Amino acid sequence: MSQNLTSHAEAAGGRIPRAGFLGPEGTFTHMALQAWRDAPPEFEAVPFGSVDAALRALREGDLDGAMVPIENSVEGGVSATLDALSNGDPLEIIGEVLVPVTFVIAVRPGVALADVTRIGTHSHAWAQVRRWVGEHLPNAAYVPTLSTAAAAADLAADLDEDAGYDAAICARGAAEVHGLDILAEDIGDNSAAVTRFVAVTTPGRVPPPTGSDKTTFVLFQHLDKPGGLMGLLEQIAVRGINMTRLESRPTKESMGSYCFSIDVEGHISDARIGEALMGLQRVCSEVRFLGSYPRADGGAAQVPPFASDQAHREAQAWLA
Repeated sequence: MSQNLTSHAEAAGGRIPRAGFLGPEGTFTHMALQAWRDAPPEFEAVPFGSVDAALRALREGDLDGAMVPIENSVEGGVSATLDALSNGDPLEIIGEVLVPVTFVIAVRPGVALADVTRIGTHSHAWAQVRRWVGEHLPNAAYVPTLSTAAAAADLAADLDEDAGYDAAICARGAAEVHGLDILAEDIGDNSAAVTRFVAVTTPGRVPPPTGSDKTTFVLFQHLDKPGGLMGLLEQIAVRGINMTRLESRPTKESMGSYCFSIDVEGHISDARIGEALMGLQRVCSEVRFLGSYPRADGGAAQVPPFASDQAHREAQAWLA
């Protein structure tokens, strides 16, 4: 998979590959980029203020790849990423990373928990710590920030100025990088929270199958009608494919117009996946293929005997 990023860099004159992430340094996205097992041996990590900005730079050729959050085990899909991948010039997912999400509450030196009246953090982080905040700081106001690390960076930027909040909720690493004091750790409401990140590049060579893969695509209906979604899902179910994520997103064309972002177990080179996508292409106005790539958890797909590649080969031989 690192070859995808490296080939882009080689085409641009042999420079080191550039990979964007939701910055600044110390975000969970930065941690995911650092933990990506298939990253090139050497690359330049470039921070961006938003998912849209990172993916726009990728589409414009300023980056060779980007790491973006796509799903959280507590909050579900990340709307900004789902929408950016569903629209605009095609992009392709070539890998995924799972990052356990643990939060701390960090302050400037000398600030006590009792002094905190305003808390800065990202909206997804805030949604995962509301119970803790309600118990320990019930009167504190929430101040949205671009990222959890940005909350820590802005709080520490100028100790003589009001950052707009008294404490930041962020990763431990971000608090340490910016020299903040940590008042409490593991303040998330769900100790098993995990965020899934995906490595994205412009379309090229699909990573080869590993036996432990996912395929992601987006479906657009011809028109909204009773049973429309069921008809689409039947193309997947009858082929014995396990679906691991299904989310609807507005197409932004009109009220009630939605597309469907889907993850399934398997690789596009698997007969059952290829046949399902062909079937969907026949009944959808558009099928946007977003990639087949190795699963981060290493789990193998559970394939019923009738859906195996061998079963498909035997059926083809029978038909012939």
